[in-house]
Amino acid sequence: MPVSPLDFEKPIAELEEQLLQARALPDGEPDREERVRALEAQLEATRGEIYGRLTPWQRVQIARHPARPHALDYIRRLISDWQELRGDRAFGDDKALIAGLGRLMSRPVAVIGQQKGADVKDNVVRNFGMMHPEGYRKALRVMRLAEKFRLPVLVFIDTPGAYPGIGAEERGQGEAIARNLLALSRLRTPIVCAVIGEGASGGALGVGVGDRVLMLQYAWYCVITPEGCAAILWRDPAHAPEAAAALKLTAEDLLSLGVIDEIVPEPLGGAHRAPIEAADHLRETLHRHLEELASVSSDELLERRYRRYRGVGAPAVVQT
Repeated sequence: MPVSPLDFEKPIAELEEQLLQARALPDGEPDREERVRALEAQLEATRGEIYGRLTPWQRVQIARHPARPHALDYIRRLISDWQELRGDRAFGDDKALIAGLGRLMSRPVAVIGQQKGADVKDNVVRNFGMMHPEGYRKALRVMRLAEKFRLPVLVFIDTPGAYPGIGAEERGQGEAIARNLLALSRLRTPIVCAVIGEGASGGALGVGVGDRVLMLQYAWYCVITPEGCAAILWRDPAHAPEAAAALKLTAEDLLSLGVIDEIVPEPLGGAHRAPIEAADHLRETLHRHLEELASVSSDELLERRYRRYRGVGAPAVVQT
């Protein structure tokens, strides 16, 4: 998908266009090389300045970029021998949730991923990444399968929240999320979660209880969307930028509070600008954490998981 610039990226886009035009000049054009070098230096400086002082709201915009890689993009890049599993064995298959088995660098794993669409039509099919109760029950079914066969679980979090529709409520949305929270806290196999885009409310937490929680550099993770918070506090979603700043939803904020364990670096400007590089960074980080957890006994794993969540907000207490 073409990478469209966000509003605050327009100075970068203009310089990129000028650089393309300069490079397209004939080789014999006077001052061509000098002009190209000057524009390259100016572009690098402008990128560093803009991305070095991003506001929380600008990070939210990057996390929502339509070209940003989603769960299936990472699964296709990172997981070999992929076999998707569908359905919750009770109602149906929720396409906002991808689940299955495969291998990460030869290690057998179970994979759970919240999936947004690549375009408008696909987003309708995927319900814009908002899961129904059957999605949470499918995730739990696969996690139980992982526990039975002693497979670690990888979770890719990317959702604006659980689906709040009438049908979802009728089928027990709140109960499904609550049951997952309880079950994940007791699951006797390693769980590594990675927030790859948006992580909002119980919609994210319903699959996000883990021994390690990682977060991509430009992702966000919070109890509510900035627009939802603004609608409650100011009764006006236009205050979303103020809400984003107050919610402490950036990776750096959450690392300092002990909510996440590590920030996974992204290419300058976001994962959508160099998706292969972003996936490679994530692979290395996931593999390292799985290696560290592989030797931990089930009893110790549960005890550490309990202490981890009891220590959120007081990082000095957390022992992982």
